[in-house]
Amino acid sequence: MPDPLFSLEGKVALVTGGSRGLGYQMVKAFAERGADVIIASRKLDACEEVAAEIRTMGRRALAVAAHCGRWDDIDNLIEAAYAEFGRVDILVNNAGMGPHVASHEVPENLFDSVLNLNFKGPFRLAAIVGQRMKEAGGGCIINISSIASLVPMPAVVPYAGAKAALNAMTTSMAREYGPEVRVNCIAAGPFLTDISRAWTEEARERSGNALGRPGKPEEIVTAALYLASPQSSFTTGAIIRVDGGA
Repeated sequence: MPDPLFSLEGKVALVTGGSRGLGYQMVKAFAERGADVIIASRKLDACEEVAAEIRTMGRRALAVAAHCGRWDDIDNLIEAAYAEFGRVDILVNNAGMGPHVASHEVPENLFDSVLNLNFKGPFRLAAIVGQRMKEAGGGCIINISSIASLVPMPAVVPYAGAKAALNAMTTSMAREYGPEVRVNCIAAGPFLTDISRAWTEEARERSGNALGRPGKPEEIVTAALYLASPQSSFTTGAIIRVDGGA
């Protein structure tokens, strides 16, 4: 049975980067609480695998291959979602990447790729879906940012800058598409997702935050459910830190 406070029965959720990591945890949590889901990432087979799992829960699921830094792919994703479900009630801009490279060694193509995936694509997706939500009378958008946008960190400057832009987009679009559409942001700290495989063993066990450790991927779920559900009806334009106290 869905949680009484976090029921998403009858809702349709679109999650980019939904085939793994934090995105996968949100997709699964939304479906467990009654939502049908659209899973988007570059690898269709990975999306299809998650969609098959969601269907075993009795929910509808659509897998879409999309490079979420390219507007043509974003537009095709939107059309596929609306063709299948007729609407999107919850949008999660989760796809992103943050390579660790000294600023003076960043090539232009990497700079562009980081900004495209972390800001340019999410902007387009939120703008088009946000307007459709407003016209339909309601919806919510959750942008997944990073603590790097708020706390100085070396060698991730393009990523931090793109995520800072995502924070600004959140507060601006909350005004632009409100009151019908709520737009919020989660500033995530270090999580033990696929990216952590490249970390040292010490970094996977300890962190410099208040809790002294990285987060488990499933620890993103409660914040996402809060922002996705009607229980956060008076919360918009917020940047919620889920970072272990960075």
